Amino acid sequence: MELTLSDFARLAQARVPSGTWSLFESAAGADRALDADPDALGRVRLRSPAAPGPERPETATTILGRVWDAPMAIAPLAHQALAHPSGELATLRGTAAAAGVPVVISARTEHPVEALAAESAAPLWLQVSGPPDRALAERAERAGVEAFVLAAEPRTAGSAPGPGWARLDRMRSLTPLPILVQGVSTGRDVLRALGAGADGLVVAPPGGGLDGAAPAAGALPDVLREVAAAAGRVPVLLDGAARRGRDVLAALALGADAVLVGRPVLHGLAVGAAEGVRSVLAILLEEFEDAMASAGLASVAGIGPGLVETAEPTPPTPPEPAPGGRVLRAADLHGSVTDPVMDTMNFLNEVTLRYPDAVSFAPGRPYGGFFDTEQIFTYVRRYLGHLASEGRSPAEVRETVYQYGPSAGLIRDVIAASVRADEGIDVPPESIVVTVGCQEAMFLALRALMAGPDDVLLVSSPSYMGITGAARLLDVEVAVVEERADGLSCADVEAAIAAERARGRRPRAIYVIPDHSNPSGITMPLETRHELLDLADRLDVLVLEDSPYRLVSPGAQIPALKALDRHRRVVHLGSYAKTVFPGARVGYAIADQPVLREDGTRGLLADELAKIKSMLTVNTSALSQAAVAGALLECGGRLSELTARSAAHYGDTMRYTLDALDRAFPAERRAELGLRWNAPTGGFFLTLQVPFRADNAALVRSAEDFGVIWTPMAYFHLRGGGTGTIRLSISYLTRAEVDEGISRLARFIETEAGTAPSGARAAMTPTAFTEVAGGHHGD
Repeated sequence: MELTLSDFARLAQARVPSGTWSLFESAAGADRALDADPDALGRVRLRSPAAPGPERPETATTILGRVWDAPMAIAPLAHQALAHPSGELATLRGTAAAAGVPVVISARTEHPVEALAAESAAPLWLQVSGPPDRALAERAERAGVEAFVLAAEPRTAGSAPGPGWARLDRMRSLTPLPILVQGVSTGRDVLRALGAGADGLVVAPPGGGLDGAAPAAGALPDVLREVAAAAGRVPVLLDGAARRGRDVLAALALGADAVLVGRPVLHGLAVGAAEGVRSVLAILLEEFEDAMASAGLASVAGIGPGLVETAEPTPPTPPEPAPGGRVLRAADLHGSVTDPVMDTMNFLNEVTLRYPDAVSFAPGRPYGGFFDTEQIFTYVRRYLGHLASEGRSPAEVRETVYQYGPSAGLIRDVIAASVRADEGIDVPPESIVVTVGCQEAMFLALRALMAGPDDVLLVSSPSYMGITGAARLLDVEVAVVEERADGLSCADVEAAIAAERARGRRPRAIYVIPDHSNPSGITMPLETRHELLDLADRLDVLVLEDSPYRLVSPGAQIPALKALDRHRRVVHLGSYAKTVFPGARVGYAIADQPVLREDGTRGLLADELAKIKSMLTVNTSALSQAAVAGALLECGGRLSELTARSAAHYGDTMRYTLDALDRAFPAERRAELGLRWNAPTGGFFLTLQVPFRADNAALVRSAEDFGVIWTPMAYFHLRGGGTGTIRLSISYLTRAEVDEGISRLARFIETEAGTAPSGARAAMTPTAFTEVAGGHHGD
């Protein structure tokens, strides 16, 4: 029995984990049109012909000077390795075997463009997201890429023109190859894209375009007609709305020149790798031929608006409500919810849950052996006693812990005394806001400082995902400063600030983790700290200092940036997750910068953060604050004394892990493999350069076949990179677990190295290795 496309969908769902299936169905790369209106093309009514067409009509078409076997291409699909370990490589092979149509490679591909081009017999296009990069454009051209698809960056309605148009201008200056703009949805989009030099257009699904225009669900035919009419001489492609051959015909009748096919390809990939992709495309092509024949068409050239029935179509049937309420569409939600970056932690959690017997070097959580349940009650009682000693009545003490508290926090005086005693940071209590973990402190700082669409946050790459995720959720623009092997360079920071100002944008702050950085593992030297503070003062930017690992690392620590800050340039983001316990969810922000209000009065930045917090979480849990304050009071404010035992443990575990790696890979064998690792003096993470591509597919093989889990460092690189590096967390493992985990990891690395492509090791020279470490520091 021959399989249908519905059969492939059913079999694919049975083969992949439920979480992966949900990911595919909610945001399969470009295939988001179906989220807004799953049957928009299916409802297009086509006229019946006077006579049927030939049994096998001519499906070939010419687009951008290239003859395609059919008016369809493969959409830029993220997460293909979750469907099958071979990912895009299998898609390319299957497409080449089925038809001569282009494959658009996702900007988030896990393979170098050169490797994909070497495997591809089909035309190759490359999606570009983020700031256009000259080096990437040149690499792609040399590899044989035939066109670029510039992914849109939508803005909400009423905003200033989105960055997509400036990015198009930049991309046009970097390459002579055709550039198609992905995400247009109105005639205005078309005129702006063509004016900026676009060679083709990819129509967005209903729900948002480059200017934030949001056609209603069900408006796809009207959107497509409007764009096609305005486009004129450039090809118009429909983004991901076709699941059947008849859908392709309907799209062309409405004005498209071709369609990008999404989810059916993922289904085929999951079921049968390259052969599955070939089969799915063969079925689509046969269905398209049958639809053309039924419409009386001999060739694609005969498809036009006259094929569409003009009678009023039947109104769309609303989706069946979920139990207890209506169905929401992902396309109607904020764009961040379908950003692949947001799926990273879900993927890691899914891998960990799928392989419970594996040794996991992934989570960056504290070691639980020091936790004592009774200690929580001791800490709370200590704080309640402190309140009584200040003269509070029993009723006032009870009110303090049972009722809502001030948004700025209950324990600001205790925190101020602690940072003064332990860190030499001398600030008044009113400059502190107590937050729900350090993550809230990041959100408050970004929301207060980033006032408009031209304001920019600078971050290093690789970077902690918490800050970039917060920026994405708040629609804050991020500028990347690439980290060097020895850490952040102030010269690079200054150059990045100058570049942003030249673009008419306003750099407001730079986010850094100066101590045992997450994810790079590097500690900023004292000289660089002084240089960064001088730079911030000279160029009028702030420094957001996040440093959760200082007091859980052995030995003397370099002074914090805030302790060195003489001009109030540093907003210090603190956390008690690693030092007291993460379950308390207590962090803080020290924001002593003066603020001059329009009425002439003065305050502190902390006052403004507290206002924002009052509308976000109202206040931080009083019981959590009591537990943390009790811990601080118990040690006289010197957290370094409270954490001395845990800091020694983490330092010992780090050294033990490094020794285990030495035993597993003696120097001679390391050199043969091209294997290297860094040796942090503190923190929770270390990183390894490995002689193979450390992507999601490799992680699944490691967990499934060898029982060991790690984190791909590529997750933390904002402009690509890190694909030959993995991260290990040592923080919560015992020595026995380290021994077993490193033993399993060694077997995995040896196996992967034996199957790595020819030349892979030579490409990973020691000079190319940036000693980086990363992970989620979880406040």
